[in-house]
Amino acid sequence: MLDVTPLAAGQGRLARARVRLHRHPLALDAATALGVLVVIIVGSFAEKHGRHGTSFGGSAPEPSSLMLAVLASAALILRRRDPIRVLVFTCAVTLVELITGDPRAPVFTSVVIALYTVAVTTDRQTTWRAALPVMTGLTAVAMYCGAAPWYTQDNLAIFAWTGMAAAAGDAVRHRRDFVDAIRERAERAERTREEEARRRVAEERLRIARDLHDVVAHHIALVNVQAGVAAHVMDKRPDQAKEALAHVREASRSALGELRATVGLLRQSGDPEAPTEPTPGLGGLDHLADSFRRAGLPVEVARADEGAPLPASVDLAAYRVIQEALTNVRKHAGAGAKAEVSVVRVGHFVEITVLDDGGGAGGDGRDRDRDRGDGREAEDAVNDSADRLPAQRSRTGTGPAPGIGPAGTGPGPGGPDARAEGRPPGGHGLLGMRERATALGGSCHAGPRYGGGFRVQVILPLTTRARTGGSA
Repeated sequence: MLDVTPLAAGQGRLARARVRLHRHPLALDAATALGVLVVIIVGSFAEKHGRHGTSFGGSAPEPSSLMLAVLASAALILRRRDPIRVLVFTCAVTLVELITGDPRAPVFTSVVIALYTVAVTTDRQTTWRAALPVMTGLTAVAMYCGAAPWYTQDNLAIFAWTGMAAAAGDAVRHRRDFVDAIRERAERAERTREEEARRRVAEERLRIARDLHDVVAHHIALVNVQAGVAAHVMDKRPDQAKEALAHVREASRSALGELRATVGLLRQSGDPEAPTEPTPGLGGLDHLADSFRRAGLPVEVARADEGAPLPASVDLAAYRVIQEALTNVRKHAGAGAKAEVSVVRVGHFVEITVLDDGGGAGGDGRDRDRDRGDGREAEDAVNDSADRLPAQRSRTGTGPAPGIGPAGTGPGPGGPDARAEGRPPGGHGLLGMRERATALGGSCHAGPRYGGGFRVQVILPLTTRARTGGSA
């Protein structure tokens, strides 16, 4: 078997040497200048037109030619710092040698390196603006001033070598630009993938928070109400207390079931046929209304959606909106409040409206205005803050704006600013409704009714188009 260890070691040493040279470009340029000087001196001792072809030692350069060679080579040390001036200087030295040298030393080699440097470090237009005068000028002077015939290969070699230097430098620069562009696109694509991943994680966290809030808030509110009723009538009316405790058990069982379904969705991975959303929909609207009626909230349901099935995401969003709105009514509207739910299908849209009259204890609206953000606060919290959510996501790709997220960590109605100002922290139900509607391309409006009470209206398109890239 072939042992590749020495080859790998040699490549490693070559790579380390290349890194050191790139770290010290002046040393690399000095080595290049020294190499050019050696080439010029060796070429000066070559006799190209001897009887037996090219031979060495048949001619010797003049001291002036050696001095010009040293000057032209030394200028190449500064070729990266000022390539145009180095090119002009080497051309001037080469012209002096072409006019006065006899025999001529190949000082034009320094022009080849300088012209290559110009082509590598500038653009194509600058390269050929400099290369064409250099090529034609040096070749014309060599043909005119030389003792040999104008068509000798030495004169034509000046034109060929300078032209190849310009072409080679332009090709190297183009390849470097191409590689840099590919690297930049790869880095930009990597950054885009990372930002997209962060955005998707933030949207998924927000979706999970909405689902957990909808499940927990609704059932815990019912459990709280029924437990309060049971505690109140335990001594005097034990039968009613048992009924209330039965409702507590049923609500807690439902909450556990929905939580189990939600957590199960999070545990499923790699199953393309697995559902991506919890299953409740408007088909369970009557059961939902009955649960609130058992908790003491009269609920009237009116449906004009022709019983046609809705898309799964729209069906779930409509159910969650009604659930959250009724939960808010039960928590904040007072003991004597009544609620009305209507589901109307109009063309390619479905309209969900939840109304309450705000009657009973606390029906004056002060307490629930404070908690629900009624009046201007509710309208601002739902319509203004949530309006900024899609824009915030599209600009940063990092999720909701401060105060709108699941933790309520900003200046929104549940954040620390509210607590610092002495206001009780509010929930995220209204904002969750708006986020669900916005994610499906719909709209949500919530605010007080004229004459008392509260109104929530959500319009959802039947053809969903996720405006933020997340699911409802």
